[in-house]
Amino acid sequence: MTALLLGALGLTLSLVVPGLLAGARWPGRAPVAAVLLWQALTLTSVLCALGVVLAAPEELTRAAGANHPWTVAALLFSLAVAATIVIRLLISLIRVSARARARRERHRILVDLLDRVERRREVGGAEVRVLDGALPLAYCVPGREPRVVLSDAVLRVLDRAQVDAVLAHERAHLRHRHELVMESFTAFYQAVPPPLRSRAPLDAVHLLLEMVSDDAARRRVGPEPLRAALARLSDAVPLAEETPHDPAGDARRRRLDRLAAPAPNSAGLSVVAGVAAAGLFVLPTVILVVPWLGQALDAWPFRSL
Repeated sequence: MTALLLGALGLTLSLVVPGLLAGARWPGRAPVAAVLLWQALTLTSVLCALGVVLAAPEELTRAAGANHPWTVAALLFSLAVAATIVIRLLISLIRVSARARARRERHRILVDLLDRVERRREVGGAEVRVLDGALPLAYCVPGREPRVVLSDAVLRVLDRAQVDAVLAHERAHLRHRHELVMESFTAFYQAVPPPLRSRAPLDAVHLLLEMVSDDAARRRVGPEPLRAALARLSDAVPLAEETPHDPAGDARRRRLDRLAAPAPNSAGLSVVAGVAAAGLFVLPTVILVVPWLGQALDAWPFRSL
């Protein structure tokens, strides 16, 4: 019964809950808490998968009244499968992290070579690099030697206060190491078999991290320069074939709407999200796994030796 309940819970958390949470509007009011909830959701799904492969063979052999060798074989098999899941996740995380770091290092070297030092002095900041470009682009390159990269078109399109807002936004990404959060979700996504995975966590967490950086920039420079900068950069680089149901266009509109409204009081939502995240760990572990573990240890074949 434990394996069945864990399997049902894991499938629900993997296939049903992500769509519901991604479509909710409240995460925009408490993006940090929402990211923590997404992390708890992902980790609990992994715990459920491990619980199924450990509990199912033991429960079947115990129900069938199998002799000791069969029980030991079932236990060894379940441990091997559980180890395979963990190793697969670790390999995926190592691959994603290694590729991302190598790509960022190459990118950092390239922007250092193409940097227009005379334009950079207009902006300030040792980590800032300004590149030639007809399109106004702004992004960051995280790592041990991080960079904030602007095209010189940004300096033509935005005024000084708006440039400062963009810099504050990108520096918030670097300061909070958001790339590590995205790497962990990307690794989990790639490790899960295609029929069981969803892009909803990836897309939702990416938008939430943008909101977290928006809030950091808003506290530093105010909402209006940041909102104006985002609107101007979006107008200068329109999304191709944008439709009312376009995810990128919807994300941009949600960010603009947040900046147009007063900063929300997210204390209550943060508490609720924290309790929900803790509950996700308690439900499969304390309520389901602990009683099963007690029964499994009582039936352990070498207990009487």
